[in-house]
Amino acid sequence: MVGIGEAREGYARYLRLERGCSEHTVRAYGADLGDLERFAEARGVQDVEGLDLEVFRDWLWEGSQWELAKATLARRAATAKTFSAWLRQTGLTEVDAAVRLRAPKPDRSLPRVLSDDSMGAVLQTLQERAAEGEPGALRDVAVVELLYASALRVSELVGIDVDDLDLDRRTVRVVGKGSKERIVPFGKPAQLALSDYLARARRPLLERSEKPQKGALFLGSRGGRLGTRAVYQLVAALLESVPGSGPAGPHALRHTAATHLLDGGADLRAVQEMLGHASLGTTQIYTHVSVERLRSSYKAAHPRA
Repeated sequence: MVGIGEAREGYARYLRLERGCSEHTVRAYGADLGDLERFAEARGVQDVEGLDLEVFRDWLWEGSQWELAKATLARRAATAKTFSAWLRQTGLTEVDAAVRLRAPKPDRSLPRVLSDDSMGAVLQTLQERAAEGEPGALRDVAVVELLYASALRVSELVGIDVDDLDLDRRTVRVVGKGSKERIVPFGKPAQLALSDYLARARRPLLERSEKPQKGALFLGSRGGRLGTRAVYQLVAALLESVPGSGPAGPHALRHTAATHLLDGGADLRAVQEMLGHASLGTTQIYTHVSVERLRSSYKAAHPRA
């Protein structure tokens, strides 16, 4: 008999090494399965053979009683189904117990998008902070300019090395989900911010570290590679006073960039390629955002709205 915890560790290795999933994805699956293990053990289930359909269903039901969001329940169901399928494929269980598991469909909420003026105000705030030439402030300008210019995921941004950057062509190579590489363009403002950061800020930041990350493009306050949490804190603080609903993290800048591209007439498939979406359907949510923005502008401006 194989314990649930042992199987969970094996599944994490499978996701990381064979599926090429990011550490963020592996941690998310691991958190869900850790909670499943807690729930199963409370019911006296110690090994994977005891994970039957009833256990999976009751685990999701418990989550619904805790009033977890439909999106969270849907993710938990997906985690259970893929884990159960892996258990069967590897011979750890005789059947795929979760194959008939169902969960509520997640609500399709529109992402947070900043207006052109709000985005301009955010960048102006950063420029003012960097006026004295403090290395961290210069880095922050370059970080936000590149996030917005190239619609990057935060994990992609912090993984960039200096050699991935081509300032002359205004492109950057990033590694997205599933370890897929792509080349993404950026504009003149981001080029200037990056050039300024490299010329005046990166070396002073690098010298603060006893173990310098010489290859990393963006460095933290102690000279190591800039972490995702630091970027989240930076962007969340910047967007705290900006009007709008929805999450105020770096992903809001990715949503904003994609929407502004479509508003400006960019081709949907070109935006899909830039964002690194495997499915065009994922990118199409931004067409709905653009329609909502158009509807709001129409109601505010048209005399017969």
